[in-house]
Amino acid sequence: MTYKAMDGFLEALEEGNYVAPAMNTTNLEMTIAIVEAAEETGFPVIVQIAPTNVKLSGYDYIAEIVKKAAEKVSVPVTLHLDHGMSFEDVKKAVDAGFASVMIDASTLDYEENIKLTKEVVEYCHQRGVFVEAELGELSGKEDDHVAEDAAQTDASLCKDFVNRTGIDLLAVSIGNIHGIDHAPDLNFDLLQEINEKVDVPLVIHGGSGIPDEALAKLKDYGVRKVNLASDLRKAFITAVGKRYEKNPNEYNLISVLLEAQTAVKETAITKFEALNR
Repeated sequence: MTYKAMDGFLEALEEGNYVAPAMNTTNLEMTIAIVEAAEETGFPVIVQIAPTNVKLSGYDYIAEIVKKAAEKVSVPVTLHLDHGMSFEDVKKAVDAGFASVMIDASTLDYEENIKLTKEVVEYCHQRGVFVEAELGELSGKEDDHVAEDAAQTDASLCKDFVNRTGIDLLAVSIGNIHGIDHAPDLNFDLLQEINEKVDVPLVIHGGSGIPDEALAKLKDYGVRKVNLASDLRKAFITAVGKRYEKNPNEYNLISVLLEAQTAVKETAITKFEALNR
C-alpha cells in the first residue's frame, strides 16, 4: 500500500468502521515500529509528528521515512502534523508532503481561533491537505508545554466552528488529558452531543492515558482518530534504560535500538487492538 492522502484514508476508516491511532514518531526506529504494528494487526495508521519533535529529523526526512515505510506494507498509512502552533509550522509540513495538519489555536479566544484556523484551511485545501483544529483545551503535559487547567469543548459552538472554518477533523476536550501522569475522566455524554452536532470525524488527544475499555467505545461516538504518544515514548526510553542498567558499558547501538524498536511495536499493537475491538 502506498502512502495515502487523507481523503482516501478517511474513506478506508469509514468503510472498515475503524479508529486510526495517530501515533507520534520522532525518528526512524519509532516510525518503522509504528508501521510494522499496523501491518501486523491489519489496521490503518496515522503517523504524526509535532514541531517540537521534528527538530531531530526535519520535515523532509520524516516524510520520506514514512513514505518509504508505507511502501513495504499492505495497510493504509498517512502522515499528519500534530499540534502545529503557527502558520509557519503548517507551511513546512505541507511543503514536505504531509497529508494533513493540525492547527492548534485552542488557547486563543473563540473568534481568534476561527480566524487563524480558517486561514490555514484556505491555504491547505488549495494544496489538497486536510486540516484538524481543536475546540476546548486539554490539561496535562504535551512535550514542553504544560497546561494546568482544562476547558472542555462547548458543544453549542461546534457546528458554528466547523462551518465557519471548513475544517476536516475536529479535536475535542471531554476530560482527556495529555500525558500519562493523571487519569482521564471521559464525558461520553458530551462526546455524543458533539457528534450529533457536526458531520466531520472527531479526534481525541491524550490517548495514552485512556483505559483500553474506554478506547474501545470511542468509535461509537464519531471518533476516527486517537492520538497516542506518551506510551510509545515511554516504551522506547524504558527499553534503552534497561539496557544501560544491564550494562553501562554497552556500545552495540544497533542492538539497543532494535530492542527499543520492538518495545514500541509491541506497545503499538496493544493500542491498535484496544481501539478496534
